[in-house]
Amino acid sequence: MQTIFAHEFRAGVNPEEMLKYCSVEFSDKLKDMSFAESLLQGVLDKKNEILEIITTEAPEWPVDRIAPIDRAILEIGIYELIYSKDVPSVVAINEAVEVAKGYGDTNSPKFVNGVLSTVMHKYKAE
Repeated sequence: MQTIFAHEFRAGVNPEEMLKYCSVEFSDKLKDMSFAESLLQGVLDKKNEILEIITTEAPEWPVDRIAPIDRAILEIGIYELIYSKDVPSVVAINEAVEVAKGYGDTNSPKFVNGVLSTVMHKYKAE
């Protein structure tokens, strides 16, 4: 999440290098970076589609008006819900809500939960 957030503000910076930089904070907990690398690449590859989904499922919140941290959390959550086969939907939503509690504002967890729950019910059925 920190890498996706930082990547938005540092155009031209290699996202993989940004991931390495951000992972230093968690280096004692991250033994295998392959999941983080795969998730980052997946989110970046599907970013336009993910932003379209956010636009559709949160129409009262234009993407550019969503707090950047909430947008990064949503991008990861939507990627995990729709494109990842490794993360159960409920786990993806719960993790996103917990990250929103830690990094977002007081409304972030409810907003993230609402958007991701809608995405899960609408897009997982397709």
